Amino acid sequence: MSVTTPKGPQLAVLPTAAEDDTRSRVQVLQPSGWPMPKGYANGMAAEGLIVVTGGVIGWDAQEHLADGFVAQVRQTLSNIAAILTEAGARPEHLVRLTWYVVDMDEYLSNLKELGKIYRTIFGAHYPAMALVQVVRLVEKAARVEIEATAVIPR
Repeated sequence: MSVTTPKGPQLAVLPTAAEDDTRSRVQVLQPSGWPMPKGYANGMAAEGLIVVTGGVIGWDAQEHLADGFVAQVRQTLSNIAAILTEAGARPEHLVRLTWYVVDMDEYLSNLKELGKIYRTIFGAHYPAMALVQVVRLVEKAARVEIEATAVIPR
């Protein structure tokens, strides 16, 4: 009998920073030898109740959009946090965020402030993320739209 060694990077499964029952059920996937990403995870694994948002934008309960990109991101993340709360989820249950922006340079030039806002709302939990530039969003004045996926442990 011959044994073969798989080629390619080995996969490390890292527990999240949460210190509750979530830690054993939501895991960060980090292939060994890969550099640690900053502000996102390469992958996540979780089991439990799946919570999915639609595309969330930066408007308030009266459908008034916040003024400017950074303010819209703040309101969008707050809106996602409110949706998570409705399902009984917390920020550490997030496993994926997909950001749609109308101007990539606007996003990149505000990274420091966006990071502060993100940590204020979601803490230091960074799920898998994707960032996509689009021509426009359904709401013409919207600068950002984010879809979120969370998994609440059973």
